[in-house]
Amino acid sequence: MALFPEKYQISSRLHGQLYVLVAALMWSSGGFFAKAPIFDAWDVSTRGILLAFWRALFAGLVLLPFIRQRRWSWMMIPMVTSFTLMNVTFLSSMSLSEASVAIWLQNTAPVWVFLGGVVWLRERVQLRDGLMLAFCLTGVGVILAFELRGERPLGVWFGLASGLCYAGVVLTLRGLKDYDTFWLVSLNQFATALVLAPVVLKAGVQVTAAQILMLAAFGIFQMGIPYVLFSRGLRRLPGHEASCITLLEPVLLPLWVFLAWGQAANYEAPTGWTLWGAALILVGLLVRYLRVGYSKSAPDS
Repeated sequence: MALFPEKYQISSRLHGQLYVLVAALMWSSGGFFAKAPIFDAWDVSTRGILLAFWRALFAGLVLLPFIRQRRWSWMMIPMVTSFTLMNVTFLSSMSLSEASVAIWLQNTAPVWVFLGGVVWLRERVQLRDGLMLAFCLTGVGVILAFELRGERPLGVWFGLASGLCYAGVVLTLRGLKDYDTFWLVSLNQFATALVLAPVVLKAGVQVTAAQILMLAAFGIFQMGIPYVLFSRGLRRLPGHEASCITLLEPVLLPLWVFLAWGQAANYEAPTGWTLWGAALILVGLLVRYLRVGYSKSAPDS
């Protein structure tokens, strides 16, 4: 028996949209944690890996009690690989460059998803696909042209790599949508922590009690819970629609960094070319994935 009358029931599609929307809001706090002055004492060359390890560990621990069913599939291998590399490359990019550069380059993932569909799945190309590619590649080109001339070009390459890995995560999670969400997300988290553990032990960085609390919040609030929500949203939405909703993350991430750490010495405001490049990427993705209108007979999913 339904809890509410039929007219008050939330459709499956809207449910999925809400899941992904909340996930994007929580993900957008990543810059707040990664740029926190409390981690300034850590060597910038290894800070991304250290943050990825502790975030994954705490995210996995908080999800562990909720696992109901453990099943295996060969697709979990590319899922875990993509997820681990996404964590390392994104947080390395965040540590080595502006927060806005890292997040916008990661959100080129829908371009890689599209290209994979064309090359391997022989999907048909539409006009708006070409427009998306033109805008996104131009936006990335603007960022690359200026950032690669700077002192920290490695952060840009890490950002591009994180976008490619993010595409792998989306595709594999979509393919495993019938599996227990908590199992998939915790598996990703623990695999990431396991792979990175030797590097963390070798670094020998002493973690203070205050840093532990911040890292726990990082893992639980910014990674563990939102990935569960995102995975559940993908059960109800096509991947391209979910990707479009998550564009809220790169819009908000630099804002939270500015509001929290704007006066800190390590804060860097987005450059003009980053804003122009980001705007071009955003336009390209919106052109491709936002629907102008719906037919009355169109299905709900």
